[in-house]
Amino acid sequence: MTMTIGLDFGTSNTVAVTAAGGTTQPVSFSDDSAAYTSLATVLSFLDKGAAKAPHPEVGPWAIRQFLESLGDVRFIQSLKTFAASRAFKGTGIYGIPFDFEELMATFLRCAFERAGTTFDPASTRLVVGRPVEFAGHNPDEDLAMARYRKAFGKLGFEDILFVMEPVGAAFSYAQSLQQDTTILVADLGGGTTDYSLMRFETRSGHLSASPLGRGGIGIAGDTFDYRIIDNVILPRLGKGSLYKSMGKELEIPPNLFANFARWHMLSIFKTSDDFKEMKKLLRYCLEPDKIETFIELVEEDQGYPLYKSVSETKALLSSSDVAELTFAPLGSDFRASVARSDFETWIAPDLRKMDRALDDTLAKAGLGESDIDRVFMTGGTSFVPAVRRQFAERFGADKISGGNELTSVANGLALIGAREDAADWALAA
Repeated sequence: MTMTIGLDFGTSNTVAVTAAGGTTQPVSFSDDSAAYTSLATVLSFLDKGAAKAPHPEVGPWAIRQFLESLGDVRFIQSLKTFAASRAFKGTGIYGIPFDFEELMATFLRCAFERAGTTFDPASTRLVVGRPVEFAGHNPDEDLAMARYRKAFGKLGFEDILFVMEPVGAAFSYAQSLQQDTTILVADLGGGTTDYSLMRFETRSGHLSASPLGRGGIGIAGDTFDYRIIDNVILPRLGKGSLYKSMGKELEIPPNLFANFARWHMLSIFKTSDDFKEMKKLLRYCLEPDKIETFIELVEEDQGYPLYKSVSETKALLSSSDVAELTFAPLGSDFRASVARSDFETWIAPDLRKMDRALDDTLAKAGLGESDIDRVFMTGGTSFVPAVRRQFAERFGADKISGGNELTSVANGLALIGAREDAADWALAA
């Protein structure tokens, strides 16, 4: 074996890291103009007509295909959330049936084609992160794992190990521990916040990890993005404004603005009956300019560019007290100063819910704050100062650790795969 790949197949983003000769290297997914070490877990298919198979794309290329193509495009995201669902039997894409395994294999095949690393799957060890708990109502974990194995088998991998994602996240850090340690791994991503309680122990020079508890909540970075949109953007698009009906002034239905919670929903909204009704409502609005702007954003598919601008503003607030949000489709002179203090007020209810989810996780494991020796934070949302402060206030700043927040899971998985005792860290087949 000459190479190991650690693969963090995430709900929002996918990261891969190679390990060879004792060193690790993030896999770069690229084209002639850009490269990415974190690939959006989205898949699109462009209809090429009845005589040809639909053309798939992944990551930013799938988003571009979805937004810019003049042809019909099928867009799929959050694929991982269907892994453990028996209700999901598959889907038809332009007359071709795709089960979960084929969708996952198609995504990974396209991703590896975009990768700058050349490897032979038959002689490469693949170490895959497995969530502590799969998403969905009454998830079937055996089904999810069977689907994973079949998908990777379609790609030609023969040496496949599955390791718990929180173990991968904390592995690099745990290697340096001088004593047995109970670690809370807080994985704060785009769609979810996941908590895992792990016990790392060393016996006769052999490091091992045992799970103690798990929990989480469907609140993370995407929710924080929407708080900025809801408080800064939507009032300029007519949220809270009024229209006249039968001599009365009524508020424009707030549910029409809920489509901004996920950028791709605006493209679906564009073809809906609700959007048709909104355009009819325009003539009765008291602030028609705002609603006209709303309609233009939807018709011109500006959902993704808007979220990109908002996400960049949020990132700036991690290092600045104030960040400027600009978005040309709202007007060339549009400028909005977003204060970190206001942002933290907007997300405060979300932070409380995240904290209560942590309460439940600790309680189910029979542990208290004093039982936690270290807190390892990973995922892009761990950069948000209010999030880090909440953990520091609860556990003590001296217990908080992190590093390589965006690649730590895949990096740890790759390191585990390169060990002689890699099989000891893997789940039973």
